[in-house]
Amino acid sequence: MRIRFFYVLIVVLFVSCSKTKPTQFRKIAGFTQGTTYHITYEDLANKDLTRPVDSLLKIFDLTFSEYIPNSMVSRINNNDSTVVLNDMFIELYNKSVEISNETNGALDLTVYPLVSAWGFGPDRKLKMDQAKVDSILQYVGMQKIRIQGRKMIKDLPGIKIDVNSIAQGYSVDVMYRFFETLGIKNFVVEIGGEVRTKGKNPNGAIWRVGVDKPSEGSSKLGQNLQTVILIDNKSITTSGNYRKFFEEDGRKFSHIIDPHTGYPYKNSLLSVTVIAKDALTADGYDTPLMVLGLEGARAVLKRHPELEAYMIYADQNGQFQVEYTKGIEFDKEN
Repeated sequence: MRIRFFYVLIVVLFVSCSKTKPTQFRKIAGFTQGTTYHITYEDLANKDLTRPVDSLLKIFDLTFSEYIPNSMVSRINNNDSTVVLNDMFIELYNKSVEISNETNGALDLTVYPLVSAWGFGPDRKLKMDQAKVDSILQYVGMQKIRIQGRKMIKDLPGIKIDVNSIAQGYSVDVMYRFFETLGIKNFVVEIGGEVRTKGKNPNGAIWRVGVDKPSEGSSKLGQNLQTVILIDNKSITTSGNYRKFFEEDGRKFSHIIDPHTGYPYKNSLLSVTVIAKDALTADGYDTPLMVLGLEGARAVLKRHPELEAYMIYADQNGQFQVEYTKGIEFDKEN
């Protein structure tokens, strides 16, 4: 078995035809959630915010990381009855319930046992067959968990929570709010490819975000762009089946699990990029739209005109095709 990692890269572009004189901006970067972050902000106060940013991201990890034994999620998964949920967890949970209802359960926080069994979590991969999948599905279903007060209630002890399909986008929002409290008017936050912008870029223009083509091996940021989109005070996130997968017996298995079947999803969609007002919403929808497939994604987007989406899929001949909603504003220079 080979496990291979490929990333749906979103790169923030700063080149602009604007002739506005650039103001003072600062760039900071680091590591979090097993990936990188990059933040560019207008630094009128001449202050390096790396330390408070890293501190806030550590607090976030202590809430949602499955790889930290004493994180809130890990303690819930280990049936620690003393866990008192914080505001961040409750906000993420409530949004997850909302999106799950809007996507016929395609977003499901209880998918962890399946993700782990298929080899995409911190635990050892299991030998999967229909009997094993069926035995695990008893622990899957959003209706099997709920919040009472500040406690997470699970119907069965074997239920475990996986927030990876939505948490990274939420971390962008958490960081975005931090910069807003400081009164900073122009900035962009990018964590693991999920992006949220405010104001203008260093050249006084709308932030430009490039989306890489969904090709295996495209690991260099911005090396082969599919398109460039203008993001004006909004968020953009992407989910793709080439981001993380393993190969076994000549077959490729995606890390995106369909909670209904218990198997890695399989349809024509290669990637879905969602634009929304906030990153929690955008990230919450991009993976479920992948699970639902092209027709299912179209139906959800029709019901939610506040969302924009850029979808890449393979046609019957295996050729890449693109479909996008009419509200997306592309950079005409690219």
